[in-house]
Amino acid sequence: MPLDLVRRLLTPIQSPVSTSTYPEAAPLLQDATRGLPQIDPILCENEGACVESCPTGAIKWVSGAVESIDAGKCIFCAACVLACPKKAIAMTSRVELASGKRDGLIDPFEPPALGPNAGVETLLFDPSAREHIRMRVDSRLGRSLHVRHLDAGSCNGCDWEIAALLNPYHDIQRLGIDFVASPRHADLLLVTGVMTRNLEEAARRTYEAMPEPRMVVAVGACAIGGGVFAGSPQVLDGAGGTLPVDVYVPGCPPRPEAIIEGLLMALEQRR
Repeated sequence: MPLDLVRRLLTPIQSPVSTSTYPEAAPLLQDATRGLPQIDPILCENEGACVESCPTGAIKWVSGAVESIDAGKCIFCAACVLACPKKAIAMTSRVELASGKRDGLIDPFEPPALGPNAGVETLLFDPSAREHIRMRVDSRLGRSLHVRHLDAGSCNGCDWEIAALLNPYHDIQRLGIDFVASPRHADLLLVTGVMTRNLEEAARRTYEAMPEPRMVVAVGACAIGGGVFAGSPQVLDGAGGTLPVDVYVPGCPPRPEAIIEGLLMALEQRR
């Protein structure tokens, strides 16, 4: 076996990565991580190139000027960044964008206020966060938060990020959160995909099979509003028209930390 290959294989063993402590600490993001774009109002001359280039219509254009970006529609593709001749728009690493309200995902180019996120904003990065989460889970749900994942017609991008929650790094079970196979054992329904018409009835039955109190979290641009497939006659443009969504988690796909934020937000809202 070549020596350089042996060295590459031994690197993870010699330099192990500890399990994430999120939300007690900020997420460990790669340099290339894409989050919600941000427009510099000083450089922006409102030429409209970013609006025309956006494949999902996430950038709102009002009276000849860019007004906001809808995180629920944005797929973080960076087409707007490439299209802007003035370099007034840039990708950021803002991935924690969950909101309990659909209109709470619309960013007017200002620092995010607490608003519907207040419960989780004050919780994130608190040294006692893990203890607080476990107390909330115990007091509300008995022992743990049981999650049922429902794929309502996705590309599997969001599903891979959900699967990553169970790996040794994210280890969501450390927070008292686990996945179950049956909706009858679930407290929360985690929905991905555009909600195809063929799956509408199955999604409704899955939700009805869950015991009270039951929560719904829509994960990804497709589950929020249809994503790049919005307007297709074969889809219902997200889970909101079929299920009572409690929390929306933007992204295409969202980072595992963003999904954790959404789960914790749903838990905080059920007081």
